[in-house]
Amino acid sequence: MATKTAEELLALGLRDRWYPLCPSGTVKRGELTRIERAGEQLLLWRDSAGIVHVQEDRCPHRGARLSLGVHMGDRVACNYHGVQVDGDGVVVSVPGSPGCALEGRPALRTFPAQEHAGAVFAWFGLDESAEPTPLQVPDPIAGGEWDNFLCYVEWDAPYGYSLDNLLDPMHGAFLHRNSHTMFGGKREAVFQIRAIDDGFVFEKTDQRGVNFDWVQLTDAGAQWVTLDIPYPDTAGPGGAFTIVAALCAINETQHAAFFWRCRKVSGWERDSWRILYRNRLEARHWAVLEQDREMAEAMPLDAWDRENLYQHDIALVRMRRLLRSEARRQAAALAAPPAAPAPAAPVPAPTR
Repeated sequence: MATKTAEELLALGLRDRWYPLCPSGTVKRGELTRIERAGEQLLLWRDSAGIVHVQEDRCPHRGARLSLGVHMGDRVACNYHGVQVDGDGVVVSVPGSPGCALEGRPALRTFPAQEHAGAVFAWFGLDESAEPTPLQVPDPIAGGEWDNFLCYVEWDAPYGYSLDNLLDPMHGAFLHRNSHTMFGGKREAVFQIRAIDDGFVFEKTDQRGVNFDWVQLTDAGAQWVTLDIPYPDTAGPGGAFTIVAALCAINETQHAAFFWRCRKVSGWERDSWRILYRNRLEARHWAVLEQDREMAEAMPLDAWDRENLYQHDIALVRMRRLLRSEARRQAAALAAPPAAPAPAAPVPAPTR
């Protein structure tokens, strides 16, 4: 991949990570879909078996947009000169010049892709030829005894603003104080950070199960934020309302956000929860999310340069330090010259 500075990586997303790109339903059979994610122009399409492919939206011939081309089942044809590329990025046909050297070559950057919990994920590797880390999704969106609804949004704000918001439990008692779930509890608190494998938990020391009282950040091949919102019995079966969130920068000033709203339910309780959610709770949740959107989009782009943090913000400080350290490491790796090939072993002299 092209060299990027640490600041660019922080704005567009670290590499060697899986990122959610869009809801699965966005990529329809027989169609070509163009999106921008992590500063990359991407083409998404499904082959005749329904498998999703994520590739650079750039014909390897002259750089025209493949998304303006033709879906041919197991390949995509550029509309400019007809060059055909398959799901592995291999040029399979050059109709204007059959047998040319371009045919049979892997010439289009192709991103490893998977689908989970109603979303398309892609691996953005630092080394484009290296195998990706396995994608591990949190239990609440992995199926089994859990059920979920995916809420997808695109906001006109840097993705870091939403990450800050998710790691800030205290805003629930103020910004969302008039919501149907976050009206209770104290408006002052002392927080602590508790280390876990591949991340940390940020939690109130004197309140649990009342409001937005804790949040967990996990970064292991993908970055996940998990939190619980207490639910009354009137909200149906399943205990606390769990939110699993993942973010993906679109560019420096826009991002896509995925919020899976989860309950631990199965059988008849699952059916009851889904009906209640659709008929009564979903609109309320969108209203809460709209409060977050308005706050994030109204913040100035230099908000971080002029902020004054205090004890409630120690999770932001921890998270930003971790991201900056990794961004500097990745930027240095991208800027390093390629390793010289090892010298060939000397050929032994023939014996007489």
